[in-house]
Amino acid sequence: MPQSIKAYIPHAVALVIFVIASLLYFNPVLQGKQIYQSDIVQYIGMAKQQNDFREATGEETYWTNGAFAGMPTYQLGARYPHYYIKKLDQVLRFLPRPADYLFLYFLGFYVLMLTMRIDTRLAVMGALGFGLSTYLVIILGVGHNAKAHAIAYMPMVLAGVVLTYRGKLLGGFVLTALAVGLELVANHFQMTYYLLLMLLCLAVAYGVYAFRQKQLSEFIKSSVVLLVAALIGAGMNATSLMATSEYAATSTRGPSSLTINADGSPKENTKGLDYDYITEYSYGPLESLNLLIPSFMGGGSGDDLPQDGEAREVLLQMGASPQDAQALVSQIPAYWGDQTYVAAPAYIGAIVVFLAVLALFLVKGKTRWWIVGAAVLSLLLSWGRHFPLLTDLFIDYIPLYDKFRAVSSIQVLLELLLPLLAVIGLQRYFFAELDSDKRQKALVYALSIVGGLTALFALAGRALFDFSNDFDQVIIDQVGLPFMEAVRDDRFQLMREDALRSLLLIALSGMLLSLYGKGKWSASRTIAALAILIVADLGLVDRRYVNEEDFVPARVMKKPFEPDGADLQIAEDPGYFRVYDRVNNAISSGRASYFHQSIGGYHAAKPARLQDLFEFHISRGNIGVLNMLNVRYLISSNQGGGAIAQRNPYANGPAWLVEGAEVVDGADQEILALDSLDTKRVAVVEREFADRLPGKWPVNDSLSSIELTEALPNRLAYKAVLSEDRLAVFSEAYYPRGWQAYLDGEPVDHFRVNYHLRAMTIPKGTHEVEFRFEAAVVQRGATFTLATSLLFVLVVGGWWYMEKRRKQPAEN
Repeated sequence: MPQSIKAYIPHAVALVIFVIASLLYFNPVLQGKQIYQSDIVQYIGMAKQQNDFREATGEETYWTNGAFAGMPTYQLGARYPHYYIKKLDQVLRFLPRPADYLFLYFLGFYVLMLTMRIDTRLAVMGALGFGLSTYLVIILGVGHNAKAHAIAYMPMVLAGVVLTYRGKLLGGFVLTALAVGLELVANHFQMTYYLLLMLLCLAVAYGVYAFRQKQLSEFIKSSVVLLVAALIGAGMNATSLMATSEYAATSTRGPSSLTINADGSPKENTKGLDYDYITEYSYGPLESLNLLIPSFMGGGSGDDLPQDGEAREVLLQMGASPQDAQALVSQIPAYWGDQTYVAAPAYIGAIVVFLAVLALFLVKGKTRWWIVGAAVLSLLLSWGRHFPLLTDLFIDYIPLYDKFRAVSSIQVLLELLLPLLAVIGLQRYFFAELDSDKRQKALVYALSIVGGLTALFALAGRALFDFSNDFDQVIIDQVGLPFMEAVRDDRFQLMREDALRSLLLIALSGMLLSLYGKGKWSASRTIAALAILIVADLGLVDRRYVNEEDFVPARVMKKPFEPDGADLQIAEDPGYFRVYDRVNNAISSGRASYFHQSIGGYHAAKPARLQDLFEFHISRGNIGVLNMLNVRYLISSNQGGGAIAQRNPYANGPAWLVEGAEVVDGADQEILALDSLDTKRVAVVEREFADRLPGKWPVNDSLSSIELTEALPNRLAYKAVLSEDRLAVFSEAYYPRGWQAYLDGEPVDHFRVNYHLRAMTIPKGTHEVEFRFEAAVVQRGATFTLATSLLFVLVVGGWWYMEKRRKQPAEN
């Protein structure tokens, strides 16, 4: 076998291992089943109208009326022309979902290991350890696919950066451009933003080192190459980026038009998200220890106390029946942290943490410092409101940081950095020319620190922590303090069992490394044993939260909602109208969108003005606002708990003619005016649009009318018969960046009224009024995407050719 082919065999074996591991963990996919992901179910509801339109017409609509009373589809799986980097992504994700994302985790980290010149055996071990990290698996269980997608490409971007700074400019340029392009395909900008913070830590460390070594010119040259590569990677996603940016400005992630809250209080932050919303999910400093011990704080919010624990015994002693005792214990959360909800602990693995600490005594220079710096920054920022000194600094002064919520999710950097540090440390432990005493001392220090800390928690944890949170007082008031003390004992028992488990894994890992250090085991044998321990450790914890029980027949995910009585009743109405689902929390559910045109939906970036209408009016029962949104049906619950559809006979319809306008100054006055506005007769208009109103208002004009004649997601047509000039209001969201109005086929202006709706002054006579969604941003973006993709090919081809020409004289 030729040597060139032989060199690729280890990598082929690694890829086979990753495929097998991905399919084994998510083995129900081999039976045609799909994982039930709650977030994806909501997405299916939200995207139903656009997907139906695409299937029926073969065309792409960039607007849907199915959710939030109308919004662009840019964040709902829109398909763009010339999106070639996405096609590459689809090739890499060839396995059934979610095994495809798990494979991407493995692949991305493996590529990083190769660029860092890590031994192939360690690279495979590190990839498995990274991919099976509990947080990375749990987000696949709940359906945070975009987040998982972005995380999977993080190591690959890092690999391109490291390769470039090592002087491999052509290879680094190609890998960085493609990896950045793939990273942005994921369309999860919060994860990409965190990746950028990590890369800045790396750049600072490398820059300082270059300055000290008088290699600043090489550092600058590499940085310029990386910048160009990143721009090309972004250019390959131009349509997606431009469309997202356009929509973001009008979403809850963009600046608010209001300076007041719904309760009348001043709005503190009008440029980004509210402080409380940003920091709602803040990791407590103490809770961070579940990186080492999975049940340090009871595990996830859904974890139960032991059914045969102290709490059950206390209830039995108090006279409760075994059935009642079991029922009550099952209602008490094992989790005692203070986050609103935690699906699972962010367990990285006791062995991985131990190996990362070991690496601190073996790895020197800029690599150690940038990894440690980025890891510490990630940890401190994940504490959010528990560490306001840093959190407030970032929110107030670091660009874009206030656009993202759930600050605890920045711990994804730890999920990457600790396995990375661990593998780099093992590379030195196994293959560097180290003094045996130094190797042994590093092992003893790491065992003493990590093992000693774990043993302390296992033995003295009940004395060190109170195992309670702010919600426990309710339990004390209802059941009594003795029961609460028993609950705390049970929580400690859960922590103790996992602490002993972690201690055992640390001890076994230390023993394996010691055997190698004493020359009793080979490197291959030791690495294989460590890999088995790491996979077993993480896999068993992962399966507490994501396992076969989460899979359902494929038909369930293809059709996740079944119509109830209310849906069937509404389906009999062929008209054009909207639905308000009060049963399923309309503003955070995509169920109604699956069957109807809904004013609700499920998305992290809702249309900002509709969200404002919910907070100021809809949540308070303002029927006038529902009328102007053309809500004909309200879904409510009957006495038996079933869903019923209540018909609203007062809905304004798709369009109507008003008799006057109230001109106000600013968004605050406009939204407040809706509280008592007769939306059928009067429109409220901001002063900037006042010059577009009719010159005079009608008196007893009963002959004029306007009616909807055609309704598609991206086109609405009306017939207006007017005896004089009239102001028409349309029950559609005002979004001027795509919707273009036409009067008898000629483009005309329209403007915003009633804080969120479209309006147009129509001259007297009989006219056809039409709205078409013409996404100019998609057209511009597609042109830029195509040009960038071609530029990338030309640059790489030209660079390769010049390098080949440059090397030829030396070879001859």
